Amino acid sequence: MSSVQTPIHRVQGMGASHSGTGHFWRQRVTAIALVPLGLWFGFTVLGLAGGNEVDAVSYFEHPLNAILMGLFALIMLYHMSLGLQVIIDDYVHSPGAKISLLLLVRFVMIATMSTCLFALISIASP
Repeated sequence: MSSVQTPIHRVQGMGASHSGTGHFWRQRVTAIALVPLGLWFGFTVLGLAGGNEVDAVSYFEHPLNAILMGLFALIMLYHMSLGLQVIIDDYVHSPGAKISLLLLVRFVMIATMSTCLFALISIASP
């Protein structure tokens, strides 16, 4: 059976959406990056459990902890937006609703990233 794809598309691995496997790999790379960051976050939460706000602020005043928390927040939110994009692409069939939801996810992700980074910079800066 002959394929309807051109030879160049078969070589580049591009499907019907013309995006190739880039989305797949970004989701896998962020998932792998979240393994050590998620473990660090879990230990941090357990270490700060039972403490007060002063303990948390003093913990994140250290640059390494602030950087790791910023990386965790950025990568986790980006990974979340990639997953939500797949869900919206698969289950929302109306073009207008699909675009609206994708823009909403992108806006919420950027707003949350900005808020997290602003808070961490405010805590970590002297």
